[in-house]
Amino acid sequence: MMSTRCHVAGIAVALLILAVPVEARVADQAWIRLFDGKSLDGWKAGENKDTFSVQDGAIVAHGSRSHLFYTGPVEGGDFTDFELEVDVMTRRNSNGGIFFHTRYQETNWPREGFEVQVNNSYRRDPRKTGSLYGHEDVRRAPARDDVWFTQHIIVRGDHVVVRVDGKKVVDWTKPEPAASSARPLGSGTFALQGHDPGSTVYYKNIYVKPLPALDFPIVDYHVHLKGGLTVDEAIENANRRGVGFGIAENCGVGFPTSSDDGLRRFLARVKGKPVYKAVQAEGREWVTLVSEEVLAQFDYIFTDSMTWTNDRGKRMRLWIPSEVEIGDKQQFMDTLVDRAVAILTNEPIDIYVNPTYLPAEIAGEYDALWTDERMDRVIEAAVKNGVAIEINSRFRLPSEKFIRKAKAAGAKFSFGTNNGGANDLGQLAYSRMMARRCGLTTDDMFTPRPDGQKAIQRKGMPREN
Repeated sequence: MMSTRCHVAGIAVALLILAVPVEARVADQAWIRLFDGKSLDGWKAGENKDTFSVQDGAIVAHGSRSHLFYTGPVEGGDFTDFELEVDVMTRRNSNGGIFFHTRYQETNWPREGFEVQVNNSYRRDPRKTGSLYGHEDVRRAPARDDVWFTQHIIVRGDHVVVRVDGKKVVDWTKPEPAASSARPLGSGTFALQGHDPGSTVYYKNIYVKPLPALDFPIVDYHVHLKGGLTVDEAIENANRRGVGFGIAENCGVGFPTSSDDGLRRFLARVKGKPVYKAVQAEGREWVTLVSEEVLAQFDYIFTDSMTWTNDRGKRMRLWIPSEVEIGDKQQFMDTLVDRAVAILTNEPIDIYVNPTYLPAEIAGEYDALWTDERMDRVIEAAVKNGVAIEINSRFRLPSEKFIRKAKAAGAKFSFGTNNGGANDLGQLAYSRMMARRCGLTTDDMFTPRPDGQKAIQRKGMPREN
């Protein structure tokens, strides 16, 4: 049981050939990396966990039977239609495989899903690399041991195509009516196989393109230079991930930047860099701290409703439990929505971020507390005031229901990570997944407005907040 793709020539030639596809995947924003080349973060092994290790940027499968399942954030680990590319290398007489539409299980061979074989010279199994195991088998190996090759799996509906180094080796469609013994094509995660102690298989450059592909450029508009992250490191990260970045300076009471001079210093820091320049307006006092003239030099301004003062005069930052007063939950929610609507109506912002965020004490009741009426009030205010709604990957907000309602109402959307430092810049997995599920297209997405049309220029600062 196993799976994969291959190529030929010498090792040096193979590496040269391989370099182009990897770069192409990074350049194409639809491709998302599933393996970071350094750790097994986002992957979980079943039995015999020591079978898998990371060496020189590759996952190595060598040891007793085990399967390594993808459990990371991309698409929630549940893929239906997709393209998957993996670079693979086998040693002599080795067996492995790549599973799709499967589910994590602790022991035995995977009971769900399909396997694409990895086997160039394993003598005990006639099914060779690229075989859709048990459905359409390849009898002559299209790749060689000790040479990296690329396995490309494409699944659309009931149709599966497998390519090895660009050559189509499998073109299979589920028969109708399906045989009673046939597994259904549905959805699930991916798994890499460690077959037996005598096999050694390497997997690296694991990329997926969920289908249908999004038809707009991917931009993370919510990036902060925190935790030692520098501008140049952020740009390198963006290039490696194949996305655009908007870098934001926090501005408000209690923050290092709380004046025009602070904002000017930030602008000088990012001057000439290939990033959008943004302000994250903190608290409700920000409108009294800085000028319209300086704010207009930024590409956009965003804020949230995570800092506000309740009717008893208590200023709360909702992410700090010791500052939050809930009291009656329904009354708290009504006040939260009132504050959000006021922010969207009065403050000159382009994006509303961290939308529908709730304090930890009541976050578990999200679906019950965010009623249709409350959602509709926030959405209506955003649309009426031309404010885009962020789909936030860090907090996985707002809900799919909220996004669908907002799309139907004509809202615009942006993607954002809201990183806390240098090490948690994600891949916008939740943002991408929601965009795909909710059918967002380029017409639904926010882009920074040209000079003269920014929110700060259209609305100006409120006279009274």
